[in-house]
Amino acid sequence: MAINYNGDIAVVLDSQHRTPGNLRAFVQATLRSIRTGKSSDVRFSSTEKIEPVPMISRKMEYSYKDGEDYVFTDPENYESVTLAKELVGESKDYLVENGVVTVTFVEEKAVTIEIPSSVFLLVTDAPEGIRGDSANNVQKTCTLETGIHCQVPLFIKTGEKIKVDTRTGKYMERA
Repeated sequence: MAINYNGDIAVVLDSQHRTPGNLRAFVQATLRSIRTGKSSDVRFSSTEKIEPVPMISRKMEYSYKDGEDYVFTDPENYESVTLAKELVGESKDYLVENGVVTVTFVEEKAVTIEIPSSVFLLVTDAPEGIRGDSANNVQKTCTLETGIHCQVPLFIKTGEKIKVDTRTGKYMERA
């Protein structure tokens, strides 16, 4: 959700409703300003009114990395958007060329990026597993095409595609 706060548009990153003992209830929210990009914790009383700002979400494809920034393209009209590395954050570890993500815009400015819950990545380096220790679930560390490391079963080899959970970074299955 995006709101108009102190003459600036801010995206609500997190909110919690609190009712402490014998005091009045309030909402504690973490807001990120679109103009400055800075986050702040704000306390709203239960009687305060806030003005919501409409947000638009669009499916976009990751195209390429341009220096420190990331370029995404809308598959419908081929319009491209360049996002800063701060906005992409940890999602960069799961971005592959032509991978679909959801980009949320407020007043024609990108504010958040959402990646799918799982992605298929190519294994670029998987050392041979040590045979014989198969009494329990033995795993080895492999390197994926985006440069991240992942624990996988011994049977995974270099050149295979695997499905990885983007929330935990763990191996799910072979593709």
